[in-house]
Amino acid sequence: MTLDARRTRRAAQAAGAGAAVLLLLSACSSSESPSDASGSGSSELSGTVTVFAAASLQESFTELGETFEKEHPGTEVTFSFGGSDTLAATITGGAPADVFAAASPKTMEIVTAAEDVAGTPSTFARNQLEIATLPGNPDRIAALKDLTEPGLKVVLCDRTVPCGAAADKALTAAGLEITPVSYEQDVKGALTKVELKEADAAVVYRTDVRAAGDKVEGVDFPEAADAVNDYPIALLKDAPNPDAAEAFMDLVRSARGQQVLTEAGFLKP
Repeated sequence: MTLDARRTRRAAQAAGAGAAVLLLLSACSSSESPSDASGSGSSELSGTVTVFAAASLQESFTELGETFEKEHPGTEVTFSFGGSDTLAATITGGAPADVFAAASPKTMEIVTAAEDVAGTPSTFARNQLEIATLPGNPDRIAALKDLTEPGLKVVLCDRTVPCGAAADKALTAAGLEITPVSYEQDVKGALTKVELKEADAAVVYRTDVRAAGDKVEGVDFPEAADAVNDYPIALLKDAPNPDAAEAFMDLVRSARGQQVLTEAGFLKP
C-alpha cells in the first residue's frame, strides 16, 4: 500500500471515530434532557393558595398576594379575612386552607391544640392599638380616659377577638371601664362604625387607622404599649397546596414582605 493510501485510510478511520463519539454524546444528551426538564418543572409552583388571615391584614396581605402571583405565574392566592377566633373555629371545623395568619398567639393556639398545624407557628409581625375618631377629632379625644365621657359613642371589638382582648388589657392597665354602644366581631367592623359616623370613636389597630386614610383620625395612647399583639403564621396540616403555601409564608417573612407590613404600620417581630 502506498503512503498516500495509508494516510487516506487513517483519515477515514479518524472521521469515523469522531462521528461515533458525536453520536454517543448526542445520545447521552438526549437521554438526560427529559430528566432535567422534569426536575426543573417539579420545582415550579402552581395552583391556588388559600390563606385565612386576620382582618387587620387585609390591605398588606392583598398586596403580597398580588406580588406572589406575579413572581409565580400559574398560582392564585385567595384570602378569607375575618376575626381570628372565627377563622380558627372554621379551620378546626374542617374548612380546607393552606395558611393561617392570626392576630394573636391565643387564637393560633386554638388551631395548634386541635393538631391542625404542620410545624411550629412563627411570629411575622406585631400590632399596636390606637383610637380612631371622626375626621378632625371633633370630640377632642386625647387619651384613653376620654372615652369614658358621658354621651360619647364608643365601639370596641368583642373580647373574644384579638383586638378586643388587647383593648380590654389596655383598659385594665389604665384602670378604666367603658360601656360601648356595640361590640364588633372584628377590627374592620369596629372601624366601619366610625367611618359611617355611627360612633364617635373606636379602639382599633393603628394599621387599620392608617388604611382608612382621611375617613378617620388616629389618637395614640401610652397604655397601648401594654397590649401589643404578636401575629403568628403557620402552614396547616392538611394544606391542599403545601409547597406554594410555604413559598407564600417565605414571602411574608422576607425583606419585601416585612417592608409591606412596616409601611402598613405593623411593628417588626
